[in-house]
Amino acid sequence: MSFSLVPDAVFDHFSQIAPDELKRRGITLLLSDLDYTLAAKSTRQPGEEVRQWIDALHGAGVQLMIVSNNRSGRRVNEFCAELGVPYQGHARKPSPRGLYAAMERSGASRACTAMLGDKLLTDVLAANRAGVIALMVEPVGGAVTLWQKVLHAMQEPFKRRCRADLRRER
Repeated sequence: MSFSLVPDAVFDHFSQIAPDELKRRGITLLLSDLDYTLAAKSTRQPGEEVRQWIDALHGAGVQLMIVSNNRSGRRVNEFCAELGVPYQGHARKPSPRGLYAAMERSGASRACTAMLGDKLLTDVLAANRAGVIALMVEPVGGAVTLWQKVLHAMQEPFKRRCRADLRRER
């Protein structure tokens, strides 16, 4: 179980994650945070861009499951129901338990799973602790509150480290 805050890859937006590339890397399950990862927190219903991307994931043979820390599942349930996407609520990230439960529900192994999120201290840390690929995106809608701005500024060195590591691999 790794306690690393360094993601495996960083993207500006979820739409930059190519479903065919996930499949090529053996990923059959993509776990994803919802708030600020696929939509701004105030967004009640999924937009067309999210729908098209999820359709492309399914077309590539990659299952999507939302893994959320939201205490109330109402908004997440509505969002996911409209997409026909399952979700694992009360995940308590950075604990890996919610990710383990999602993998068990979908029948996927760690080796075939990636986790997508916008925060190092919850999403990336949970992914690394669970032993799955950690993918990170910049927050959809941007950092709004002062705390979010501070948090995202603190994440920069870890994101730069990831980008530097990826450049060396090429």
